[in-house]
Amino acid sequence: MMWPHLAIRFTAIDAIDVIATSILTYYLLLLIRGTRAVQIMLGLFALIVILAVSNLLHLLVLASLMQYLLLGTAVTLPIIFQPELRRGLEQLGRGRLFVRDRGPDEEGAAQQVRIVAQAGFLLARQRSGALIVLEQQTGLREYVESGTALDARLSLELLTSIFTKGSPLHDGAAIVRDLTIEGAACFLPLSENTIAVGRHVGTRHRAAVGLTEQTDAVVVVVSEESGLVSVARAGRLSVPIDDEDRLRRVLAACIRPSRRNAKAEGSFLANLLNRIPRAQSPTEQFRT
Repeated sequence: MMWPHLAIRFTAIDAIDVIATSILTYYLLLLIRGTRAVQIMLGLFALIVILAVSNLLHLLVLASLMQYLLLGTAVTLPIIFQPELRRGLEQLGRGRLFVRDRGPDEEGAAQQVRIVAQAGFLLARQRSGALIVLEQQTGLREYVESGTALDARLSLELLTSIFTKGSPLHDGAAIVRDLTIEGAACFLPLSENTIAVGRHVGTRHRAAVGLTEQTDAVVVVVSEESGLVSVARAGRLSVPIDDEDRLRRVLAACIRPSRRNAKAEGSFLANLLNRIPRAQSPTEQFRT
């Protein structure tokens, strides 16, 4: 039996509407990919699921509580996503929102490791403290904006001159993205985990560990007092590294998995699967 009044008319305008909405949603997901906003969105989705289940089971008290909680969360969303909104509007103004950045090739990654390792030990011999941040999948734009934007090509001369004593940019971190120094004199969050950092380390080491607790960045730390070189990753600080070749191997082991994931651009599903945490290999694990 046919019900003419229930017939759905799907026109070309509806198809354009669906396609445009899908494309916009896709690029919005790309915008927050690799940032802490992903975990926040998952938390919001969990709250919505709890609300739907409570309404389905007629749990009135829980449903009312979840409604007020979601209402309060919706009010604070512009504050929570302020860095992502600002970055998205900036990219939209520059026409870069719909352009996907490509990760560097293996040669570019090797060049980045070589320059950073050379700069680290050159600064260590000069007893110049340094914080060199290697950006991975998580964007560090909010930390770049806390310092001085450079957008300069990575080189040994520029990197060492930034941290030379007396330089106006030496107090803070230099953030390196691929083969570009995005910014210098950047402020990083300090870690409160005295077990992972140690009670007798300085502010540089606490800042390095603090950033790696919140992002997937890799940070090279040069101590001004002792001239020792360490690497921070995943909220942990390595033992001092006394050889440039060993530092190269450690950095290569840290950034190579992310570089491989960055090259998996064939599908959005592959990028989502690459966000699943995996077990660390022995070469990637640090001892505190």
